[in-house]
Order: sequence, then structure tokens, then C-alpha cells
Amino acid sequence: MNFETFNFHPRIMDNVIGMGYATPTPIQLQAIPPIMQGQDLIGLAQTGTGKTAAFALPILQQLLTKPAGQVRALVLSPTRELAEQTCAAFSALGRRTGIRNIAVYGGVDINQQIRVLRNGVEIVVACPGRLIDHLWRGTIDLSNLEILVIDEADRMLDMGFLPDIQSILKCLMKKRQTLLFSATMPEAIKRLAQDILYEPVTIQIGRSLPADTVSHALYPVNQHLKSSLLMALLSQTEMKSVLVFTRTKHRASQVAQQLQKAGFSTTSLHGDLSQARRHASLNGFRSGSYKILVATDIAARGIDISRISHVINLDMPENTDDYIHRIGRTGRINNKGSALTFVTKADEATVQALERILHRTIERRVLQGFNYTASAPCLRQAQSSRTLQRPAMRKQCLASR
Repeated sequence: MNFETFNFHPRIMDNVIGMGYATPTPIQLQAIPPIMQGQDLIGLAQTGTGKTAAFALPILQQLLTKPAGQVRALVLSPTRELAEQTCAAFSALGRRTGIRNIAVYGGVDINQQIRVLRNGVEIVVACPGRLIDHLWRGTIDLSNLEILVIDEADRMLDMGFLPDIQSILKCLMKKRQTLLFSATMPEAIKRLAQDILYEPVTIQIGRSLPADTVSHALYPVNQHLKSSLLMALLSQTEMKSVLVFTRTKHRASQVAQQLQKAGFSTTSLHGDLSQARRHASLNGFRSGSYKILVATDIAARGIDISRISHVINLDMPENTDDYIHRIGRTGRINNKGSALTFVTKADEATVQALERILHRTIERRVLQGFNYTASAPCLRQAQSSRTLQRPAMRKQCLASR
């Protein structure tokens, strides 16, 4: 089956062909027909399955015959990066249709967004907080809304957006078609779906697991040697495009700086950066100007780049769901990818849980030539100066391990 089966308008179909889409992915194949028929829908699918096009294409098809200049479709997104990428998908798939869209999120000048909204758009892709700002100001009119999409619903829940979503829903008085997409279905999302969807079609594409195109490996290592092991691994292994995940914003910046000093083409992405710097980092990584992007979990669902060859978890994520979302950045749409995770003894429980859901033992690897017995720099310095007994030095050394 190909995309011609859906009978999209020729202007939309030309864009589908121009973007190289050939065979619909399973989520597209199953979701597009009921969405085009106006039904509410719950779509459960792992990342990298073509979900955005699954709702963007039927939305564009439906809006072709609607009056211009009124907001007809609203997509709620958990992160700025995902909002922008969703807008980019609407722009590419809707080229020459005249259908306009805008990404609405915080951290940038709201007045520029207001000017675009006043000129008229048909699709708004928004992060909940900034959308509420516009609603309070009266600078966005949702009275003509016909389609609501809640994208990455479980991530919305994780980020504490559920109260904001409920506030936004209270502003939508008109009956609408509602689409909810999520990788997992926790109880809070089930309750939300029951409250806002009417007789929804439920589509589940496999389990919430990493794609079969991704290989997994663990590198056991002491905490203080992770950065050194990362540089050694990058030096000895052929990698085209690498996404490195850390748990904290400070660590992401620190590791990126270490890699830059070592001569690696590296940038970073985390919540403390300005929107301009986040743009520059993401665009540079996407274009290939940077080979390595060091990021926090802000990138786990906010990056849609098909050519990422390796995901490296410098820090094991806190749970298996976060692991799955991180790994979903590689091996996308049938491309092969590698997931490499540095683990310490403290990560054993998470590793065991991951192996249970993967139904296999993950390969443990040792990098040849790397000194796994080196002590922490702070400890070596303390031993040589015999100041380990001093409380301040002891506290500093222990804190860094």
C-alpha cells in the first residue's frame, strides 16, 4: 500500500512525494483513515514511527476547504523543540496549500507571536504555558477550533503540564475532534482520555519498546571514569552522528566543554540555554556542523533527526521509559542505530528491569586499552599530599565520586 490510497489532495500528495514518503508506516496506515473520517483517536506508538505525519496529513486535508485566517487545529507539545519540528512538518507537507501555522512557546518575544497570530493562522502548535499566556491576553482565538491534538501525552504528564492542559480544555467550548498520542498509557492519561475523547478509535503499534533496528550494549565503568571512557570510545569507534545524554544540565555543559577541548565537534542542548542558543545547537547538529550533541532529556522526545547513528547514555536514565525515549532518537524509520550505555553498580536494578522488558541479556563490553582501574583525580591528589584526613578535602573528594 502507498500514500495514494488515502486520496490526498494533489497539492498535498506532491509534497508527500517530494519528501520521499513511499510506504505508510503502521501508525500512519491505521491512524490516517479514522482521522480523516472525523473520529477521535488514541495513538500508542514508540518514537520514530512517523506519528507526526499520521496526524499532520489528515489535518491538512481537512483544512483545505475551511475558511482561512481562523485557528482550526491546535497541537499541544511538551517542548519547544518538538513544537518547532511539528510546525516544520506542517509547513513541508502543506507547502503550496496556503495553510499557515505557528509554533507558540515561551522563552522568546511574545509580541512577535502576537503579530503572526493577528495576521491569521490556521494551525497552532503550542507548549501549554505560553498558550495560556495568549489565552489570558486574548491574543489567540480558539472559538473556531475543530481539531485538538495532544502530542506526547505521557511526556506532558511527566513535565507537570496536566493542570495546564485541563485549564486549556476549559477554554474550548465548541465540539471538536480530539487526537491523543502517547508512547505509554499511565493511569492519569487514561483518565484524561476518558474525560475528553468521544468513542475514540484506539491504535497501538507494538509495545513501547526500542525499534528492532537498534542494537544495545552496556559499558560497566566507575562514575569518575565516564568522561574519559566517552572520549576514548569516540576516538576508537566510527560514529557518524552522536547524541550523548546526561542527567543534569550542568553535566551536559561540562561534558560538551571537555569534548570541545579534546578536539571533538560538539555542542550542547539543555533547559538553561537561551532559545537562540538552543536553535543554533540543534540546527548545527542537524546540518552536520556538529558531530556530537550532549543533551539532557529535553532532547529525548524533541529531536527528529533520522541520521543519528549512536545514542550514548553517559548516565543511565532513571527508568526504562526514559531509556526507551532516549534510544528512540536513533534507528528511526528503519535506519540502523546503536545504543551504548555507561553503567555503574548503582544502575543494576534499572539494567535488570530493562533486560526484562527487552526479554534478553544486554551485551556487556570492555573498551580495549582503556584503564578502568584509574582512581579519581581528587583522590590521587589527596593521597599524594596526605591531606585526605582534612574534613574539607575528604568532603570534596567524596562528593565528586
